[in-house]
Amino acid sequence: MTEAIPGAHMDHELTSQPDVWTRAIAQAQAEHFLPADGQRVAVIGCGTSWFMAQSYSAAREGAGKGLTDPFAASEAFLNSNSVARDYDAVVAITRSGTTTEVLEQLTALKGKVPTVALLGDVDSPAAALADSVIGLPYADEKSVVQTRFATAALVYLLTSLGTDLSGAVEEARHAVADTVPLELLEAEQFTFLGQGWTVGLAHEAGLKMREAVQGWTESYPAMEYRHGPISIAAPGRVTWLFGEQPAGLDDDMAKTGALYLNTGRHPLAELARVHKVALERARARGLDPDLPRNLTRSVILDVAAP
Repeated sequence: MTEAIPGAHMDHELTSQPDVWTRAIAQAQAEHFLPADGQRVAVIGCGTSWFMAQSYSAAREGAGKGLTDPFAASEAFLNSNSVARDYDAVVAITRSGTTTEVLEQLTALKGKVPTVALLGDVDSPAAALADSVIGLPYADEKSVVQTRFATAALVYLLTSLGTDLSGAVEEARHAVADTVPLELLEAEQFTFLGQGWTVGLAHEAGLKMREAVQGWTESYPAMEYRHGPISIAAPGRVTWLFGEQPAGLDDDMAKTGALYLNTGRHPLAELARVHKVALERARARGLDPDLPRNLTRSVILDVAAP
């Protein structure tokens, strides 16, 4: 009987991202399910999907498409009687379509605010609750640790804004294939930084490393890093930037002795690179990122009836 290779699902899924992104780009160009330009939109999700909601929201507003607010589904309160937010539509991002907090929001909004669900499992309960469904079944995953569904969802969303991601696809092919250097395998601590739409990517990179490696990771808007968090930068630790660098950050990092990564690669390709590093760090520690400690593929809560 062949013994399962730790992280085999994550390995396949993270390396398939460039091809999956290509499919998501074509699908987004052919479909028109997302809220129209100018509409006031809330975007909800949990965990990784919340961070993708942050990135899409910043990108949509930055593109001049209209007010867009991201919420953790558990803290959205979109149907509150005490606060009228007047959203024209709500977009829910969920790989499994079974996450309790997302389903509660879709149920509460039914018949009140138009909803769009961006799903990996198109036969899930969320598909029946949403007014419109964007299905990415080819991006669904077996590993508990998300990689390709999250990035494919964001690729779809960014493409809908008119963003050309062909360069990101090609850069990602190299990012997921390159050998992980020893200094990244053995690093004690990682901090991830972003600006604008890449702040969500930084938060997601930190989450991936925590889930897969059980490692000490932090994430911040890049301009906030020097307001305290840079104090933990030191030799043997890594600060990794997504996107544009704030002026002078490289000089400040040089003084810390930490490894500073600012590759200039497209931020999505850089996130795919973090996936590869997280996988190899987990394997080096004898961990299986397909089945991380204390986690399941979907958080389904036993919610008592009122």
